[in-house]
Amino acid sequence: MHMRKKWNVFFSFIRFAYACHKPYFFVVAFQAIVNMANALFNVYSLSLILDFLETKSWERSFTLGCIVVGANLIFNFLRLFINRLMKISGEKIAESINQGMTRKLMRVPFQYLEDPYYLDMKAKAKFAIENMDNVKQFLDSVATMIQIVVTLIGLLSVLFLLDLLLVAVLITAVILHVLMTVISLKMQVRFYADLMPVNRRFGYYLNVLLNRKNAKDFRMYPIGALMTNRFAKYADTTSSFFQKHEKKATVVRVFSEVVKYVEMGLVYGFVAVKTIVERLSIGAFSLTISSALAFSANMTKLIDVMLNLTRCVSYMEPFVELLGLKEEQDDGKQIVMTGDIESIEFQNVVFSYPKSQDIVLNDISFSISRGQKISIVGLNGAGKTTLIKLLCRLYHPQSGTIKINGISIDDYEYRSYIRHISAVFQDYQLFAYSLKENILNENGDPQLAYEIAAKVGLKAKIDSLPDGIETPYSKIYNENGIELSGGEGQKVAIARALYKNSSIIILDEPTSALDPMAEAEIYQHFNELIQDKTAIYISHRMSSSVFCDKVLILDQGKVLDFDTHKKLMKKEDSLYFKLFTSQAINYQIHG
Repeated sequence: MHMRKKWNVFFSFIRFAYACHKPYFFVVAFQAIVNMANALFNVYSLSLILDFLETKSWERSFTLGCIVVGANLIFNFLRLFINRLMKISGEKIAESINQGMTRKLMRVPFQYLEDPYYLDMKAKAKFAIENMDNVKQFLDSVATMIQIVVTLIGLLSVLFLLDLLLVAVLITAVILHVLMTVISLKMQVRFYADLMPVNRRFGYYLNVLLNRKNAKDFRMYPIGALMTNRFAKYADTTSSFFQKHEKKATVVRVFSEVVKYVEMGLVYGFVAVKTIVERLSIGAFSLTISSALAFSANMTKLIDVMLNLTRCVSYMEPFVELLGLKEEQDDGKQIVMTGDIESIEFQNVVFSYPKSQDIVLNDISFSISRGQKISIVGLNGAGKTTLIKLLCRLYHPQSGTIKINGISIDDYEYRSYIRHISAVFQDYQLFAYSLKENILNENGDPQLAYEIAAKVGLKAKIDSLPDGIETPYSKIYNENGIELSGGEGQKVAIARALYKNSSIIILDEPTSALDPMAEAEIYQHFNELIQDKTAIYISHRMSSSVFCDKVLILDQGKVLDFDTHKKLMKKEDSLYFKLFTSQAINYQIHG
């Protein structure tokens, strides 16, 4: 990473952190001032005490000694108080930063979350923050750097007044330390760049081995042994990387230690000669030595901090790049959608996924009126789910228009628009909350949530639980949590969509875990539940088509037909007829 880019990453993250929790930086500044005052006070007070002792001013020595003890007690109490504030503020800012990253991921365009480049960026940012505790290291390094710089400014002002030649000796040593630091930094950056691909594979196999959902497959098939062997292989490779790096790093550390002790010897020798030639007092000798050694120690510490900070900045780059992604937001000119959805119209819609030349949807045109129940049918890869993603504004078409109530969906304010759509996708998710919260998602009517859950076939299940609808889902955070079958989980997801009470409800193969008869029953009952609302069903099974007003047939991204089930069944050479009759034989479903 070029130096200019490093500074951009550094200041971008500082701005983000400052916006997350401003008090942290005020505490850091206060801590820096207190530490500088403490360091300078001790350096000066010690030299004065020695001068008083040399001149046999016993009373003044005793008085100043008492003042020094009292002042250091105050400084220590202040330091304890500041450390407490730093711990509290540090925890708050780290939490705020994690929340900021989460909010960012929820606001970026959905296409980023299916793009390998951005997924890799997210993985790197997540790894740096969670696995390496990078945020804490970065903030701690910034705080320490500020404290050291403020202290160095005070010490340097003292040294300039004492002797410029001594300053030159110290700066020469600093330059050597910087050279060693640069070499060490390059080694570490190169080391982690080489390690990252191996470590990512190591992390993958570790997560797979620890994931309890894989336990049954490991016991049924020899894949468990394969995974264990791969894990051991990448663990050995990682260990080998660390050993090679440590050998090189040891050489650099030894040279740095040699420079450090040579510097110390030069300082003592220089001050000793100066004391003999200029007949310095014991206090002046102490002040010079203390200032020089404190300056040297702080410079060494600053270099180490800068090394760590530079390393942190390198790892923070994906995080800062993630923060810089454009968010899915309105420009303030959109229409707030207030009324229900009366009509949906696709006009010559063409779509390809980002960075792909393949056309997924080609010249798609059809319209749906309020209250209609539509089934979308097609083979795998026909574009069924993609069409729904466009309607939900997860993606935007390359050409053509999607209109709601005669207005392009992009002209509606996003949040008001999405309130009118409920969708249950085939990869729906339930969360480790209570069943009630999985349905409500926020504060709402628990009784209504229960009634809806009962209507989708969960009454017996919920009534059998000790805590009813308040029962937590999953044992991840609660040992009393329950695990649902695939079909039960899908019913909870459907109940969540119904509770939202939107104008249009979309079911994208959410009933795949149910048997065909149960699925047909769900669809038939679902139509009764939603009454006059518009519904769109996607399923590989054809049972949903029987209960729908019209069926949209997609094949290779194009609309083959859009008609009623009865009319489509009269076209015996059509794709729909072949699909339906082949399933009707197996499931005893007849048109």
